[in-house]
Amino acid sequence: MLSLVLPKGSLEKATLELFDAADLTVRRSSDRDYRASIEDPRIERVRVLRPQEIPTYLEQGLFDLGITGRDWITETDSDVVSLGELKYSKATSNPVRVILAVPADAPWQEVSDLPGGVRISTEFPAMTDRFLAEHGVKARVVPSYGATEAKVPDIVDAIVDLTETGSSLRKNGLRILATLLTSYTELVANRAAYEDPEKRAAMEDVALLLQGAIRARGNVLLKLNVPAGHLDQVLEIMPSMASPTVTSLAGGDGHAVESVVAKRGVNTLIPALKAAGARDVLEIPISKIVD
Repeated sequence: MLSLVLPKGSLEKATLELFDAADLTVRRSSDRDYRASIEDPRIERVRVLRPQEIPTYLEQGLFDLGITGRDWITETDSDVVSLGELKYSKATSNPVRVILAVPADAPWQEVSDLPGGVRISTEFPAMTDRFLAEHGVKARVVPSYGATEAKVPDIVDAIVDLTETGSSLRKNGLRILATLLTSYTELVANRAAYEDPEKRAAMEDVALLLQGAIRARGNVLLKLNVPAGHLDQVLEIMPSMASPTVTSLAGGDGHAVESVVAKRGVNTLIPALKAAGARDVLEIPISKIVD
């Protein structure tokens, strides 16, 4: 039913791990194979391609559903439907910014201060052209194919590039003059495919599974038994995503309690629960959490 395109490169490993956690394991003959498959009746065809290309292919209808960054959607000016952000790795959990940076000692304080003919190197020429036009700056935009920061000041006067913390820019003697865009990784769809009720239902199923797998990360299920006289003490220290589930044990001599808690801190939580009167404590891994 759905044709799916996934990002190759820096996001590839984390994306495949996410799909595996969502029970949508991607199978390929080798890491270099661009063709893949998922044993799921909702997914007919899978390709692994560069994220820069994915928005255009989705807009053209070559694929129904894909994962790429908002930066590349904006750069290609692609008309696609977003099914939401996917924060599933260090590279995708923190936003990246597309910024305009100049030498730290440059006299320019505003974008409009840039002189006519200023040379700007970037991997985002279309986005840069649009941004500069909005600010009335006539520049010479030079496409970059890597090591963009190293081209200032010998080759160009400024750059438009991605940054997360800005530390690399400062190390290279640059300062941020403006932010063009804040970008996350997104699950996006071809507009016509999204308008098809059957395909939209399948897309929403996939999104649900992926978000459920993301939400489960870093959490475990704790199950434990508590004698009746110790329930209040245990509940007082028992964290929960909502509220713990409490049921009476057969025989009426206590309660069963279960709760989803953060994995981090369980090493101190379990002994505290035991000291409060809990017994038969089980820590169970969680693969998905779906509201």
